[in-house]
Amino acid sequence: MTLSSALSNALSGLTASARGAGVISSNLSNALTDGYAARNLSLTARSGGADGGVMVTGVTRLVDLALLGDRRQADAALSRADTRAGYLERLTALTGDPTEERSLTGLMARFESALISAASLPESDTQLAGVLGAAQDLTGALNGLSVGVQSLRQEADRGIAGQVQHLNSALKKVEALNRDIIAGQAQGRDTSGLQDQRQALIDDISTAIPVQEIQRDFGAVALMAAGGRMLLDGEAAELTFAPRNTVAAHMTLENGLLSGLQINGTEVSMTSGQGLAGGALGALFALRDETLPQVQAELDTVALDLIERFETGLDASLSAGQPGLFTDAGAVAGVETGIAGRIGINAVVDPDQGGALWHLRDGLGAGQPGNVGNADLLNAMLDRLTAQRPQSGNALGTTDRDAATLASDFLSNIAGLENSIAQDQSFAAAHQGELKELELALGVDSDAELQKLILIERAYAANAKMVQAVDEMLQRLMEIG
Repeated sequence: MTLSSALSNALSGLTASARGAGVISSNLSNALTDGYAARNLSLTARSGGADGGVMVTGVTRLVDLALLGDRRQADAALSRADTRAGYLERLTALTGDPTEERSLTGLMARFESALISAASLPESDTQLAGVLGAAQDLTGALNGLSVGVQSLRQEADRGIAGQVQHLNSALKKVEALNRDIIAGQAQGRDTSGLQDQRQALIDDISTAIPVQEIQRDFGAVALMAAGGRMLLDGEAAELTFAPRNTVAAHMTLENGLLSGLQINGTEVSMTSGQGLAGGALGALFALRDETLPQVQAELDTVALDLIERFETGLDASLSAGQPGLFTDAGAVAGVETGIAGRIGINAVVDPDQGGALWHLRDGLGAGQPGNVGNADLLNAMLDRLTAQRPQSGNALGTTDRDAATLASDFLSNIAGLENSIAQDQSFAAAHQGELKELELALGVDSDAELQKLILIERAYAANAKMVQAVDEMLQRLMEIG
């Protein structure tokens, strides 16, 4: 080996040591940076006619792709659970606790109590006004809950639009980073920082839609969703969705009044357990199209049952086809869907609408007041309210129940749904947390990095000593010459 070869080898060692120190410095400074993958300098012995030395072949990101994929799936599951839990928390705030007076069960009990009081003193306008007030509060609560449920559906619809816009932007950014990484690797540059950015973007995408990352040539990646749908492979797919300004109970995906999701112009299923379900986007679709419509259907069953209890055969003063105490927007019960938002009190009994309280005692179709001491109709109303009867709607089952039990079952279903979602959220959080801990364990180990730094320092000193020795020998030769 010549002196020039020895010098070349030593200089290559100095270069490798300097690059290694830079990598360690980057690792240590980013030890607490979320999404940063630890780096390792890749070295190889020089060949191709060289007498020795070392060559830097690149910087390797330390990533367990299998663990990364599992953690992303867990992120999607947690995002789905968190989204559902957030909406259910707001729904239960609307329905209230069953023990509260403002809840449906509390208002139903108050209406029953008002009927009992009025039946005991039918001549009292105060007691009759109590019946009217309790009935109005009950219908007002049903109206308010219906409005609240549809408002949540509309928010979910807007949330879908926001997610789609964000996904399109993120996919375009990943596409651009793919190009930058390909170009950087072709030029021999370290692209680890770009890969960190790309990983963070894909992590973000995975919270909305579970995706599988597929390695492509020259450092690029493709993203595939459930069912083999490619969201990115060279070019980013385009997701489209048309939000609605207003969402009402009768509007569904099936009847075309609500928008579905399209990928590159092709409709994809977002039904639970199918399509792209699994992340926040799927949760929003499930809330808008499944969970909240079911809540509305159960609420409509309560409202329809209340209207029907006070219709046919109760009040002899009414003709067939005339509405009873509770109406569907002033008429007899019509279409069940959305009826909780339309239920109201017959104007005949409401003085504020030109009616009179005595109709509650003497009949809604009566032409004039009758015997003020006659409580037959009030007692009949009470009997109807507490009677066990089947429901026209089947959203709450087909078991015969009284009105109060039906309202209680509605609230119980909400509580059961909230409990189920809370359990899912707890499991998803624990699972995601465990995988995140495993992933963090692969991150920067500060102690190990410092130990590497000591070795690099020694290698640098040794190579520097070699350069000094060769320099001295060359100087000696120059002196001899």
